[in-house]
Amino acid sequence: MDIDLRATAVGFLGALVVLGVLLSLVGVGRVTDALGRADARLLVGVAVAALAWLTAWGLSLRTVLGVLGLTLSAPVAVLVFAAATFANNVTPFGQAGGEPVAALFVSRVADTEYENGLAAIASVDSLNFIPSTTLAGLGLAYFSTEIAFGRRLRVASVAVGLLALGIPVAGYVAWQNRYALERRVVGALTPVVRGIDRLVPGRDPLDPDTIGASIEGFFSAIERVAGDREQLALALGFSALGWLCQAVSLYLSLLAIGSPVGFGVVLVAVPVGAIAGITPLPGGLGGVEAVLVALLVAFGSPAGAAAAAVLVHRMATYVLPLLIGGGTATALSADGLLTRRAG
Repeated sequence: MDIDLRATAVGFLGALVVLGVLLSLVGVGRVTDALGRADARLLVGVAVAALAWLTAWGLSLRTVLGVLGLTLSAPVAVLVFAAATFANNVTPFGQAGGEPVAALFVSRVADTEYENGLAAIASVDSLNFIPSTTLAGLGLAYFSTEIAFGRRLRVASVAVGLLALGIPVAGYVAWQNRYALERRVVGALTPVVRGIDRLVPGRDPLDPDTIGASIEGFFSAIERVAGDREQLALALGFSALGWLCQAVSLYLSLLAIGSPVGFGVVLVAVPVGAIAGITPLPGGLGGVEAVLVALLVAFGSPAGAAAAAVLVHRMATYVLPLLIGGGTATALSADGLLTRRAG
């Protein structure tokens, strides 16, 4: 479960290249000039919004863990989510790459089986897609009555539309066929896991029944989360609140730079920009910034101000979780420094 340091280093190098190209296209001078005009008081607001986002999504994780019968205090749940975000932000392919490590953090603090931790963090990540597409759709619907869409806005509209349609359809199909899907996952992963075990010195391959039971436990945990509609709605509410806090962060960043936009702009930009998190770059670093700047420019923001505001926003929503989550991850890596708390 160790993070691949070589892959991480290569990922960050690629991200720096992408950021360098972005700044060179926009103009480094224009970006630094815009940053120099930033209102310090509003920058504090950006940091507060980012912390509120982490808190909201940490409470979503706490709600999902509660469905699984695992009780964590709110502060510990937020710290664990920060550690999970840290894993996503330093691992290539973002959430897809960081989830196994994040699940280890969750299972260690909640004192539960690994598959329950994986089910919890996967459930939170999946739930976060629903309000993101809804908010982006509302923003686009508003702007469709206000402005004529250019080519880049049409691309954004298509992306949001595909996500809004594709994610529920894929989720419904997977849920209706979950038992067949479980059998296929067991059949596909069992030889892979046993093959890896054979390569580890001094370790005997796991029994196929043990592997099957673990995978079955993961699917059972997912089913329990999906079956509690009241808590599921509460988790979705925390998720939507988190997206709104991210939108506030970007809105205040633009305001601090002196290039304010309508709040509907950031409601569209933040969820669409998050799509770039699936790139091979750690936490989408570089890709997310490029998409956000392109969207803000398409909505009429000057390129220099847009790039400066995006950098401020990402300093809060990317770097803060690195600092908080990195410290928490270090504590979790040292047994006994962060223990389970009832709350």
